[in-house]
Amino acid sequence: MFESIKNLFGLEKTDYAQLVKDGAIIIDVRSKGEFAGGHIRGSINISLDKIGSNISQLKKKNKPIITCCASGMRSASAKSILKSNGLAEVYNGGAWSSLQRKI
Repeated sequence: MFESIKNLFGLEKTDYAQLVKDGAIIIDVRSKGEFAGGHIRGSINISLDKIGSNISQLKKKNKPIITCCASGMRSASAKSILKSNGLAEVYNGGAWSSLQRKI
């Protein structure tokens, strides 16, 4: 059960820098206003409330996805939504500011 909790909140050891080098897409699930206040260069802003309506476009990209937000809570929810809709390789990057330091 602890492993499930670690995976849900992105606490597993993941080499985010390597994922990005290999072509992973970073999806920032914060609001447009939050995103405008600062974000990871090259990330795509799809707010959490719109993530479900973008599933087909994300599937077409056929790339690993890293979700991020302000603290890691919304990105964990986004990861869960994406995984439950058939996207296999999705990682919770947590807070965008800490993810930026990892890549």
